[in-house]
Amino acid sequence: MKLHSTNTQQYQTVTSYEDNGVEINLIPFSNSLIVLPEIAPAPWPVASFDALTIENFEQISEISPDVVILGTGKRQRFVHPRLTAPLTTRRIGVECMDNQAACRTYNILMTEGRKVALALIFEV
Repeated sequence: MKLHSTNTQQYQTVTSYEDNGVEINLIPFSNSLIVLPEIAPAPWPVASFDALTIENFEQISEISPDVVILGTGKRQRFVHPRLTAPLTTRRIGVECMDNQAACRTYNILMTEGRKVALALIFEV
């Protein structure tokens, strides 16, 4: 699905998404990644939802967002709280949703000026 452009192009904005990838500022990505409004997308070493580890969430915790929008793939799945402990102990919120909903939610929060991290899982 293509999304309409806004005046937020100086930020990392989801401009399109499909089941097997996403475009950030018109640049395609098909691997798992972390996106923040003011930082270029970074690879996230997650091969699948079932492969998530506490270290994956420690990586996000180091960035110190206010909230993490976790795209769990083609369908919504929920992460065990022990895995997200590095975030919750620092009072960083975590919301799980399918990738498409995660992309839409990230764009909304980002345009509101929130310090949001989008973590997307694309299965390899």
